[in-house]
Amino acid sequence: MLAIGSDHAAFTFKEEIKAYLTEKGIQFKDFGCHSEERTDYPIYAEKVANAIVNGECQRGLLFCGTGIGISLAANKVPGIRAAVCSNCYTAAMSRQHNDANILAIGARVVGIDLAKRIIDTWLESEFEGGRHHDRVELITAIEVKHLKNPTA
Repeated sequence: MLAIGSDHAAFTFKEEIKAYLTEKGIQFKDFGCHSEERTDYPIYAEKVANAIVNGECQRGLLFCGTGIGISLAANKVPGIRAAVCSNCYTAAMSRQHNDANILAIGARVVGIDLAKRIIDTWLESEFEGGRHHDRVELITAIEVKHLKNPTA
């Protein structure tokens, strides 16, 4: 199951993506926001990230105006590897080489048709492991080191 979330700037975008996922038979849980009323993207980034790290969902989709802020917030949750992608190549690489568990897209940057292709590519791409596994482990080691010593 996918966890999805957005801020107000990407609410309509997220609703279009939800309709697309439903058409494709892809299950998801919407963690908000639920209107175009102004809100703060870190709230929804954390909800989606928590759903992944606690095992409620396997991967996530996050949307804000640029994809940047919401991905930065999600990446603060230990175990999350959120990647902002604006094309299919980076979406594939984020999965194949980085084992990204959240895809972030900017609703003000990427058109809806391209976003659908990016999401399809990301969902269809698999982590390659091998040398990439070692690199993801190094990323995790940095995370663990800073969790133990936040000023390191």
